[in-house]
Amino acid sequence: MNIDEIAPKALKLPLEQRVLLAATLWDSIEDPYSLSADRSDQEAIALAIQRDEEIESGTVSALDHESLMTRLRAK
Repeated sequence: MNIDEIAPKALKLPLEQRVLLAATLWDSIEDPYSLSADRSDQEAIALAIQRDEEIESGTVSALDHESLMTRLRAK
């Protein structure tokens, strides 16, 4: 199945089941940049600066939301 088949059916679920599905899907995503809740402000700022430098230098490319969603739906 793909997102085009699943999404219309999932959106017809009752609210509580959609919330449970969303939470389950979210929990299944491994974030390569996961941030610990106990990260200090200084560490968070340093990480933000590092990521900004990566984008500015061209090491990584930023995606807008629409481009990200298009890529995810294509998989």
